[in-house]
Amino acid sequence: MKLLAFSDVHCDMGAVESLVERSREADAVAAVGDFARVHEGLEETIRGLSSIDVPALVVPGNNETDEALRAACEAWESAIVLHGESVEVDGVVFFGIGAGIPTTPWDWSFDLTDREADKLLEGMPEGAVLLSHSPPKGHVDQGYGSEAVLDAVQEKKARAVLCGHIHEEWGQESRIGDAVVRNLGPDGFLVEL
Repeated sequence: MKLLAFSDVHCDMGAVESLVERSREADAVAAVGDFARVHEGLEETIRGLSSIDVPALVVPGNNETDEALRAACEAWESAIVLHGESVEVDGVVFFGIGAGIPTTPWDWSFDLTDREADKLLEGMPEGAVLLSHSPPKGHVDQGYGSEAVLDAVQEKKARAVLCGHIHEEWGQESRIGDAVVRNLGPDGFLVEL
């Protein structure tokens, strides 16, 4: 499976246009959060992405809530919003968790504590590709990653971790055992699964 994976578009319609074009090369798309900028521009950004017609696995970032993202994606036929949920596409199992984890210092941010994230991550199937807006602690995270995400990757033997959130780490890669951890950014990557 060819997966186009990206994060942190933050209303950049030039990036959206490029990603829509590149999605024609992919079997599926993983969009790992932060479509909006401080809760503004979400609908416009999603409307721009909605011409992607391959399965699009969409996870909320900390710049939009789970509920707002679900509402914005209602008209996007191929979008599947994942936040504490899994889905199988072409034989590959994906699990998504959004928000800033752990909580950020910004009062406007959609965040979860590591404890809240632990509860959501309990449902992650073993061997799934983890789509997490926040990176695991100690991996492509500038020291701001999540213990809960790291624990889930190790305990559930994640196949890969595709994340974003920490802009200074866009394009960087790490490993947790056999799992590649990649901080995506708005340019995105074509990933073979």
